[in-house]
Amino acid sequence: MPIRTVVWGENVHEQKNKVVAGVYPKGMHWAIADALNTDSGISASTATLQEPEHGLPASRLAETDVLIWWGHAAHGEVSDEVVERVVEQVWGGMGLILLHSAHFAKVFKRVMGTPCNLTWREAGERERVWVTSRNHPIAKGLPDHFELENEEMYGEPFGVPEPQDTVFISWFQGGEVFRSGLTYKRGAGNVFYFRPGHETYPTYHDANVQLVLKNAVHWAHNPAARIQDVTAAPNVPVDMALEPIEERGPRLHHDGEEGFR
Repeated sequence: MPIRTVVWGENVHEQKNKVVAGVYPKGMHWAIADALNTDSGISASTATLQEPEHGLPASRLAETDVLIWWGHAAHGEVSDEVVERVVEQVWGGMGLILLHSAHFAKVFKRVMGTPCNLTWREAGERERVWVTSRNHPIAKGLPDHFELENEEMYGEPFGVPEPQDTVFISWFQGGEVFRSGLTYKRGAGNVFYFRPGHETYPTYHDANVQLVLKNAVHWAHNPAARIQDVTAAPNVPVDMALEPIEERGPRLHHDGEEGFR
């Protein structure tokens, strides 16, 4: 069965900026989804901020193997309820891929638990993306480095936790470097952050970038059954202990009573 992938796009710049609309007439989300759909092992659809529940009701997330997220201008407009819904699905085993300015998305900051801040400059400078882990599945089929002629600069320090793997490091014409491809494990979910993707440049039309995204979807996919009720914290009665025990001392909670959260 193809990997069921949803590309979530904020879909704001495409509606308000003629340059972005010219580069991505169908929106960045569809440019990414169309590229992914050239891989027979992936079935990609889209969702946007403007849809009811941002296009991510619980029923759809339950049938999503990998969620890709791009946001920039409207992070604050994303419902906290939807954010928690997404994060719980990641904990349960759904893959999550964050792109470019999604470093400040509520979803990313929630799963990272850090500010996710960085330095930046919008000057259309050259970005050289270096592969730092040649045998990583996300780097499969790539040369040792590739270049994007025009991109926004992101620079260190990057306020994220130490990653599981650093797959890419970027160099910019102005001299800065940035850890531009990072993997994490959150609960049962695989998480990947990929830096390139400024909206005024044709980054998602680049063949190497598209290959990274296809590889990342395959890497992020967890074929195991999704863990249900991932935040459950049941109170186990004394008589259900695996080994016989005697209750000793006073306690706050009765059998079956919910604990404090």
